[in-house]
Amino acid sequence: MQHEKVIIVGAGPCGIAAAAALQDLGMDPLLIERGNIVHAIYKYPTHQQFFSTSEKLSVGGIPFYSTERKPKRNEALVYYRKVAEERNLRIRSYEEVTSIKKGSFFQVETDKRGETYHYAADYIIAATGYYASPNLLQIEGEEKPHVYHYFHEGHPYFNQKVVVIGGKNSAVDTALELDKAGADVTVVYRGSTYSKSIKPWVLPEFEAQVRSGNITMHFDAEVEKIESEHILIRHPEGREKLEADFVFAMTGYHPDHGFLQNMGVETDPESGRPVFDSETMETNVSGIFIAGVIAAGNNANEIFIENGRWHGGQIAQAIAKREAGTGTKDLQEWRT
Repeated sequence: MQHEKVIIVGAGPCGIAAAAALQDLGMDPLLIERGNIVHAIYKYPTHQQFFSTSEKLSVGGIPFYSTERKPKRNEALVYYRKVAEERNLRIRSYEEVTSIKKGSFFQVETDKRGETYHYAADYIIAATGYYASPNLLQIEGEEKPHVYHYFHEGHPYFNQKVVVIGGKNSAVDTALELDKAGADVTVVYRGSTYSKSIKPWVLPEFEAQVRSGNITMHFDAEVEKIESEHILIRHPEGREKLEADFVFAMTGYHPDHGFLQNMGVETDPESGRPVFDSETMETNVSGIFIAGVIAAGNNANEIFIENGRWHGGQIAQAIAKREAGTGTKDLQEWRT
């Protein structure tokens, strides 16, 4: 059985940042990723632009240069590949962690294309993010093949009637991209007004498209059922059937609570927030740490790449102290 000092589950930006911080203290962690590196960013819309500036997305001490202050999805993919290469990170891609059990060390079981692998580790860092688990509507028809929880680009929906469910950033961005591609777009949102979380430079454009009639907006509306060519909604005026060749349920995402709970990590039943020490990022299970948005529970708007990237430095210092009574570097060094 392959024995590792540290195994990091998830090779997103925060997992990569944690690996780099551990390297800086003389450790060589193994990252295990069920997709490829930064797989969540890969699944972003093709033309997605980040809310953060490039310097706030940089990790591992490697500068991130972009054409504009706020980089695009493709620039981020190139950058994080560069970090993985320059840091010579050990990454097991397309391998899913299926079980982690604690004994005298952590026993890690994974699956890669039907083959089972076993590892041992002294420490575990869970940096699994949240983008792989969409918030489901739990309504009839959601499983139909024309219903999606991720949006990539608008071209396939030219001249199609498309309903977007949701009213926050992902829904608004999706609706605008679909409109630009020539789709007939309707947005259904259960809120009574626009969400305050919508990016301020995006909302005016969206409102203009609604006023002009290019996008139809339904507030205070709940989707009750999805059919092959229609959806049924309920709003204050009653029920209404809308034509829908395609449906994008952009209702947000959440962490995989079961993954942590199966390792014995306690989570708050309401917020989904794991129990952890904010100084070290260690959970209630000794030796299991968390990094990135998974620490925020269900509130994905609390932790982003720009603040979650520092978790790795806190974790690396905590592990180094435990291992050798050292690791006395000030945490501020990880923020430079």
